[in-house]
Amino acid sequence: MEKHLHPSVEQFKQFVKKHPKIIQEVRKGKKTWKQFYEDWYLFGEEDEIWNEYKEEKEKQATDSPPLIAKILSALKNMDPNEMQQHIASVQEAITAIQNVIEQLQGMKQSPPVQREHHPFSFRKD
Repeated sequence: MEKHLHPSVEQFKQFVKKHPKIIQEVRKGKKTWKQFYEDWYLFGEEDEIWNEYKEEKEKQATDSPPLIAKILSALKNMDPNEMQQHIASVQEAITAIQNVIEQLQGMKQSPPVQREHHPFSFRKD
C-alpha cells in the first residue's frame, strides 16, 4: 500500500532536493523539518532566505544580476533606430533638467534687493 502525501508536502520535498543544505541543518539540529516547512509555506520558494541553502552551481546561476540580464535581453530585441531615438529623448530631458537647475542656482546667487529700512522714521521740515 503506497502512501499519498499532500501535494504541498510533495512540492516541499522537491524544494529540499534543490536546497540540500536544508538537510544538513536539520541533521545538525539547528532547525526542524516543521520549521523549514512553515518558512517555505509562508515565504515561498523564491524568497531570499533560501539563498544560503542552495547548491553552489545553482547559487552562482541565480546570483548573476537579473537587471543586467534583462537589459541585455531588451537590447538584443531593440531596433537600433528606436534605441537612438530613446537616447536622444533622454539627452533632451537631461538638458532641460540642467537648464532648470542653472536657473534656480542663478536665482540663489543674486543677492535679494534690500530696501533701506530705518528704525526711526524722521521727516525733514
